[in-house]
Amino acid sequence: MLNNDDFSKRLQKVIDFYAETASSFSDKIGVQRSSISHILSGRNKPSLDFVMKILSAYPEVDLYWLLNGQGKFPAEQQKSKAETKQDFETPIPSFENKKEIKSEKQPDTKDKTIDKIVILYKDGTFREFVES
Repeated sequence: MLNNDDFSKRLQKVIDFYAETASSFSDKIGVQRSSISHILSGRNKPSLDFVMKILSAYPEVDLYWLLNGQGKFPAEQQKSKAETKQDFETPIPSFENKKEIKSEKQPDTKDKTIDKIVILYKDGTFREFVES
């Protein structure tokens, strides 16, 4: 069950984090300004469409955190670009014209089958392929 007061606080936290006003936030997610006001005041409960519009406009917001407070909000885990660059000082190899990159720690894969492939994108998203 969704707690309106807690949801309103988390919604306000999202609005504040992105330095939006309620008006600019409503424009960005494509709802009326009054919808934001009514949800923030606790008068109305958010609809599924409303929540999905937030997630569409702000993909960094975690659905479970927004709905029930579980998980982390991006403000608590984001690092500055300078800190992120320091974490990844080792250059990423180019995969053009290379069949396989072997590491000294990588075991022999002769008799192994692939279970899952994960592709990591530079924007922080990923795509997972699982053997069906």
